[in-house]
Amino acid sequence: MPEPDDAARLRELEKRLAERRAAAEPETSHSESGHGQAQLAWRMVIELVSGLGIGFGIGYGLDALFGTEPFLMIVFIFLGLAAGIKTMMRSAEEVRQRQAAEAAQDDGGADGD
Repeated sequence: MPEPDDAARLRELEKRLAERRAAAEPETSHSESGHGQAQLAWRMVIELVSGLGIGFGIGYGLDALFGTEPFLMIVFIFLGLAAGIKTMMRSAEEVRQRQAAEAAQDDGGADGD
């Protein structure tokens, strides 16, 4: 007769473990989501600033080389800004596609249960 008692205890243990796992999941995903959003924001800022910096450097170098003081620097700053914005938009689209894929995967997982 010890077998039914052991089976009941095992079922009770599995039930408690499942409850604890379910309670712990939202906290972990919320924390990771916050870090992911901050990381994405910093990535976008760095992309924009680096585009501006590279544009400034190229324009300044060409101005020094050709002797056309502010002209090429201004042109390349705007080109660097455009490149930085384009890179930011590409990053945002990448994140949007990843979130859509995760949402589709979550929906598929819910339908399969």
